[in-house]
Amino acid sequence: MDIETVLTRAVAQVEKEQDLRRLLEQGGRNGRPLRVKLGFDPSKPDLTLGHGVVLRKLRQFQELGHTAVVIVGDWTAQLGDPTGKEGAREPLTEAEVRVNAATYLDQFFTVVDKSQAEVRWQSEWFNSFTLTDIFRLGYQKTVAQMLKRDHFEKRFQAGNEIYLSEFLYPLLQGYDSVAVDADVELGGTDQTYNLLVGRELQERRGMPPQQILTCQLIVGLDGAQKMSKSLGNYITLTAEPNDMYGKLMSLPDDAMMPYFQGLTYVPAAELREFQVGMAEGRINPRDVKMRLARAVVTEFHAATAAQAAEDAFRRQFQQDQWPTEMPTFILTQPDTIINVIYAAKLVASKSAARQVVTQGGVYLRPDGANGATERITDVTAQVPARDGLEIRVGKLKFMRIATA
Repeated sequence: MDIETVLTRAVAQVEKEQDLRRLLEQGGRNGRPLRVKLGFDPSKPDLTLGHGVVLRKLRQFQELGHTAVVIVGDWTAQLGDPTGKEGAREPLTEAEVRVNAATYLDQFFTVVDKSQAEVRWQSEWFNSFTLTDIFRLGYQKTVAQMLKRDHFEKRFQAGNEIYLSEFLYPLLQGYDSVAVDADVELGGTDQTYNLLVGRELQERRGMPPQQILTCQLIVGLDGAQKMSKSLGNYITLTAEPNDMYGKLMSLPDDAMMPYFQGLTYVPAAELREFQVGMAEGRINPRDVKMRLARAVVTEFHAATAAQAAEDAFRRQFQQDQWPTEMPTFILTQPDTIINVIYAAKLVASKSAARQVVTQGGVYLRPDGANGATERITDVTAQVPARDGLEIRVGKLKFMRIATA
């Protein structure tokens, strides 16, 4: 890994870039590796490819010999992060946070090197905080300064509620940097303000201020808004290779380059050729997207899995074949198509099931690969309990019925 890649690839901004470059060239601060902080609030049980961009950046710092300091936001998750939200996020219970955090860390270390990482929980320092400590922290920022933040300003102008507890969030996150003596903090562009607060709090305590590097956010599958679990436009880090490949192939063409930059090491020269070739009509965007899907699946699984996923995609979409491997769903007695695809989690709700059926997006093969394919458009249609019966919902979701 080279310093230039760390400082430029998929990077939106580096605060005081020359200072960070100097620290990297020196190999650390005062003869020790840099402490590179990345915090996360375990608000949901899964990480997405959007998280993968900054996780890969953290891994790049590790490859230069520096220490990843992972902050589990068990306090701020219970408070609720207002960053980038039009309204307050519902706080979680301590039990919910612990369950989500366990899953997060398992997924986190599929990208980040655990042997070069230090895991810290906010409760290590905040459990001993007193009301006096909270008041002292509150003196670090004014209400006017908080209201200058874009999302707070929008909510205030719209007359939406802003809770006092939400003002504490950036101060608590900033204090994390003091508690762990961070040299560098990473985050998405939506976290810039919070990262700057950490730098400010360190300076006020006479500590060397942390350097700040923000990564480009990638849009979700809708091609419009950032990848978000709350919006449902995401791909999880743990998605199966075929699922990950297929979803990446559904991306809008203009969303591809940030994915290449943040989630692969495809050389910059090759990316420029893709852009020029597509603009000139010499290169089919579909071929570029297949290159992207193959590279991303390789990154998060393996080259063999990526090739198998590509072969399956070609059979399914270019040769109109169903996959040979698909999830199994146990059905012990006949039921309506609506109930079956909802119970099998092929759709998010029964209303979504009804919609996809009436729009002609559900297919059934009663005898599996040996039989004919039927399109189901009747929401009252019954699915028989028959071993080997196969169901397809949309272009990407399949399952096979088993009776036991």
